[in-house]
Amino acid sequence: MGYDESTIFLAKFRIGRIVSTPHALECLTPEDILMGIQRHQAGEWGDEAAEDRKANDLALLEGTRIFSAYRTTNGRKFWIITEADRSRTTILMPEDY
Repeated sequence: MGYDESTIFLAKFRIGRIVSTPHALECLTPEDILMGIQRHQAGEWGDEAAEDRKANDLALLEGTRIFSAYRTTNGRKFWIITEADRSRTTILMPEDY
């Protein structure tokens, strides 16, 4: 799917405080971060396998951790993780995990 700044996403859950690893801030543009957060909060899980998408959908109902994977405009993968209690959402690179 193609997404740009005109795409409107509707939030499905609270994401709490947004934090990032220093490495992710070095690697990602503000636009990549914003688009990832919007997609994540809207339940558009990005580059996740079907099984992981189902786990995230179930996490919305059960209140467990939500994990999404996205790609930057230049194709670099990054992750967004929202804690089960919805107090914090972390943006990180796979190598930061």
